[in-house]
Amino acid sequence: PQQSRSTLPPGATPSPCISVCRMDPRTGWCEGCHRTIDEIAGWSAMDDEAKRAVWADLDRRRQLKAA
Repeated sequence: PQQSRSTLPPGATPSPCISVCRMDPRTGWCEGCHRTIDEIAGWSAMDDEAKRAVWADLDRRRQLKAA
């Protein structure tokens, strides 16, 4: 489930979840947020730096999937 930015502590990195939770067997990414199952499962334990690194890679994943 996606947290609204208003419920996050200041400076916290929000989840990219959009509540479309289906894993693509070809890519191993969620069809909604483009994270891996490990990234989804570990999101709450990640520090903000790790979360930002995942966010930074999501555009590349979307482009690869669209190609």
